[in-house]
Order: sequence, then C-alpha cells, then structure tokens
Amino acid sequence: MMKNVKRSWVLLLVFSLFMPMLVFADAAPGDVIVTLGDSLSAEQRQALLNEMGATENDPIVYVTNEEEHQYLGDYISASQIGTRALSSSKITLQESGAGINVETHNIKWVSEAMYANALITAGVEDADIYVTAPVEVSGTAALTGLIKAYEIATEIEIPEEQKQIANEEMVTTAELSESIGIEQATELMNRVKEEIANNPVETEDDLRELIRRIAEELGITLTDEELNGLVSLFMRMKDLNIDWNQVQEQITNVRDNLGEFLNREETQGFIRSFLEFINSLIDSLRGVFSS
Repeated sequence: MMKNVKRSWVLLLVFSLFMPMLVFADAAPGDVIVTLGDSLSAEQRQALLNEMGATENDPIVYVTNEEEHQYLGDYISASQIGTRALSSSKITLQESGAGINVETHNIKWVSEAMYANALITAGVEDADIYVTAPVEVSGTAALTGLIKAYEIATEIEIPEEQKQIANEEMVTTAELSESIGIEQATELMNRVKEEIANNPVETEDDLRELIRRIAEELGITLTDEELNGLVSLFMRMKDLNIDWNQVQEQITNVRDNLGEFLNREETQGFIRSFLEFINSLIDSLRGVFSS
C-alpha cells in the first residue's frame, strides 16, 4: 500500500473543451469535484468513486482520450498517452494559504511534486488532490481533468497557453527525472521559478545562465538537450501573464506541507519501522559474511 499510495507535496493539469454545465455559484473550502476517465467500465468507475470517498451525487467531470491527446500530443508520443482515458481524480478546495497537497495511487511516472508544480504554473492554488486509476498508468492525462475541475469549481478560466505550458512542464520534469531523479528534477524546476519570481530575467542568455547556476548549486549535470529544453520552456513561461508572487507562495506552501507530512506520527512510525528492518537486515548479512 505504501508503495502504491504516496502522499507528499503536490500535482497535473490541463484544459477545458466541451465544458460541462456544472457551476459552483460560490466556491468554498470543502467543495469537492470528481473527474473520471471516460473509458472506465461501470465497475471501475464505482470502485474509484469508493476509493476516493465520492458518490454519484458529487459533481463529476468526464475526461475523454481525445482531450488527453489534445493537451499532451505535442509533448509525448501517442503510444504513451494511450487509447483509453482511465486516470481519475478528486479535488477538494481548501482555505487560502493551505497550498496544494497531492496523493496518488497507481501512478507510475508523474510524481506528486510534478503534479503540484504543473498545477501551480496553471494557476491552481489551495487544494487537496487525489489522483488514481484502476491499473498502473503513467499519470500524464490526470492533469487534464484536474485543471478542468478547478476551472469549474472556482469559475476561473485559465488561459489556454498557460494550460499548455503546465502540461509541458509536467512532461519535461518527468523526463528529466529519468536522468537526474525525481527530487532533483522537481527542486530544479522550483528553484528556477523562485528565481524568476524574485529576479525576473530579460534575455535568453540570462535565463540559460540562471538554469546553469542553479543546476550547479544542486549538483546536477544537464545535457545540452536538457538545458535547451528548459530554456525554451521557461522563456515561454516567463512571457505569460503568470502571478509569480502567487507561484512562489504556493511553492513555499508545498514545501511546508511536505515537512508537516514527514513530521506526522504515522510517517515517523513508518520511518522507524523501515530503519529497524534495514538494521536487522544488516545484522543478518553481517552474520552471513562473518560465518
């Protein structure tokens, strides 16, 4: 369970074609909206609703495979997106300042932090998010439903280009994590955003140097292709009408939420149990090699 259900910081994202006629007149903390993949069977749909603690009476948005391809087709292959919309989610609005909290189940490629970062870029703030699927999936398509649900719940229309950039950021971070690790890739993206928020860069050369410097500070070696991809992404991102103060605030909240999670009694208990297991394993191996 601990392997498949991961709780920590974050979030994914995307779009709003064929906006369903669902409206929350006055969005308030505690409001819930559910997204379901349109390809789920009736049994899978009911199982996921039960897993998320939702019912058919909760506002539900359906996400199609065509919508997934529309928002991800420029960044990953059609085969990776697949032919079925299975990823589902629940988004619960929270009080101002709560930040974004993400929990995932059966998501194998996109981490909680990646969802959170992409959602922050898209303009989402202060929400608890649960992303799941009936079987293991990459998780790329879930962002589509999350953004769609947030727009409906808050009646805030997120600019199309901002949604596209958020999707690209999610994919870029996931691909980068394959070579430098999830935590390093996520922290690199966070640090660059924070620097842009505090000290806006003007030219592509300035941005390239900024990314190089932060990567070096984090002990990260980027290939020319990776560096060029990041420069291209952040050049487009910095030219959007993004509230960088809000971005920085949400990143801070995500980090605070992670610290709170690590300090929870149940988390500490798991860590203690894990360390005890490691110690016992080392003792056992020591006995084998000393005999």
